[in-house]
Amino acid sequence: MNTLFMHCRPGFEGEVCAEISEHAARLNVAGYAKGKAASACAEFVCHEPDGPRRLMQGLRFADLIFPRQWARGRFVDLPETDRISVLLEQLADYPTCGSLWLEVLDTNDGKELSTFCRKFEAPLRKALLKAGKLVDNADLPRLLLTFKSGREVFLGLAEADNQAMWPMGIPRLKFPREAPSRSTLKLEEAWHHFIPRQEWDERLHSDMTGVDLGASPGGWTYQLVRRGMLVTAIDNGPMAESLMDTGLVKHLMADGFTYQPKPPVDWMVCDIVEKPARNAALLETWLGEGYCREAVVNLKLPMKQRYAEVRRLLDRIADGFKERGIRVSIGCKQLYHDREEVTCHLRRLESPATAKKAPRKH
Repeated sequence: MNTLFMHCRPGFEGEVCAEISEHAARLNVAGYAKGKAASACAEFVCHEPDGPRRLMQGLRFADLIFPRQWARGRFVDLPETDRISVLLEQLADYPTCGSLWLEVLDTNDGKELSTFCRKFEAPLRKALLKAGKLVDNADLPRLLLTFKSGREVFLGLAEADNQAMWPMGIPRLKFPREAPSRSTLKLEEAWHHFIPRQEWDERLHSDMTGVDLGASPGGWTYQLVRRGMLVTAIDNGPMAESLMDTGLVKHLMADGFTYQPKPPVDWMVCDIVEKPARNAALLETWLGEGYCREAVVNLKLPMKQRYAEVRRLLDRIADGFKERGIRVSIGCKQLYHDREEVTCHLRRLESPATAKKAPRKH
């Protein structure tokens, strides 16, 4: 069980390899990363059998930027028939697991395999239960079987509280028909990823105010309005009439990089297509100057050295807050609905005595 297997967006295998290699070096886990271009997966092969376990213990999956899912284990070749017997034999040295996910890669071949997995899951689950390798216990590790084909599968393990929230790291979000654009799913996914669901009523409620920079036609504004917030939409382009008709949106034709809210707001969101360094500086200003409490901003990625650039920008933002003497939590993830970009979430950490309530007015 010397391999850490990771899912990712096709074309970002190199970024996964660079990121996990940096963490492995920091944690003194010897090994090497590899990933075939456009395969939607990467591996870190450890020189010691307990390397993947040590990596996973030393990292929080939610803190990784480019991997969508991970598991430690090994590859197994399967016959054309009686696959279950082979799997049970190969799982003999695996612990009893509390849940089972059958996964495929985010490729055309993977999509074709999904039908096979749906049919195969029920008999496999029945066999695992009978063999005592699977029980109904959410606290036990999850068994993740990633099928690269009908003849090759990765038998993986991941702790119940340290893995992706959805199979393959792909959320099942439904596009709201009334939303002005599909980009609305980026912000909804960001909230699922960065904010625990039990905190939504506290951190995303109707007494709050928000600003959407580069708002037109209103995909991200829609998500704020959906939570009942009063929103100032900043963009020289038009906003969807359906949003303006809610009475919750004020549209200002202004430059998103120079606009300053008065008074401060609870949320700032931004999906402006601009150089990542400029959007990163915008984040530092809004949180550093106290213009907002929380922010979600997308950083568009360069063609090369994408992980290195993201890491450099995140470090620069963190250093800027340190110089200001303020505490800000910083999260970053390439979400499923992202393309050539990553999504950053920042939250200013203040004690109840110093936090100020943003008035509910424009």
